[in-house]
Amino acid sequence: MAGRLIYLIGPSGSGKDSLLDAARVRLAERGCRIARRVITRSAEAVGEEAEGVSPEQFAALEAQGEFALSWHANGLSYGIPRDIDDWLAAGEDVLVNGSRGHLAQTRLRYPQLLVVLLTVDQAVLRQRLLARGRESLVEIEARLARNAHFNADLIAEAVPGLCLIDNSGPLQRTVECLLMCLDGETTCA
Repeated sequence: MAGRLIYLIGPSGSGKDSLLDAARVRLAERGCRIARRVITRSAEAVGEEAEGVSPEQFAALEAQGEFALSWHANGLSYGIPRDIDDWLAAGEDVLVNGSRGHLAQTRLRYPQLLVVLLTVDQAVLRQRLLARGRESLVEIEARLARNAHFNADLIAEAVPGLCLIDNSGPLQRTVECLLMCLDGETTCA
């Protein structure tokens, strides 16, 4: 019996990394693995637990077919190791911190995937992005506009296997919502 690919997406600042950290034990108890991404950034960089590699190392891994999924965004390269295919074939569920921009390609390769869209109230997201201090106010406003447009389009498409989770509130509630999505709920706030 094949496992299920769970594809977590959401805007920068939505709390994907925090959610994965908070849900890790509960997901493991359910037999769900969290795939560790390979990213072209320093391993010491703040953020998710990822494997940092140089752009040259990434290109070599990609050329050798080491990734089940890979994409380039925001000046970085991201890869999901091909181990996920073995885990899925063994009947394990696998959660991937994915890319909204790579969703269509991922759906082609894994047509039965469960898409978990992490949303956040625009005011909350604005505050989170401002607190990070990585972008100017103009860049943040542009990011917020792109995010609103993407979410509206995705919801309007009525993408099969889409679960919406609002992460504007307490993180533990968001963990509960993620587990509810895995059980078949389609919306949780």
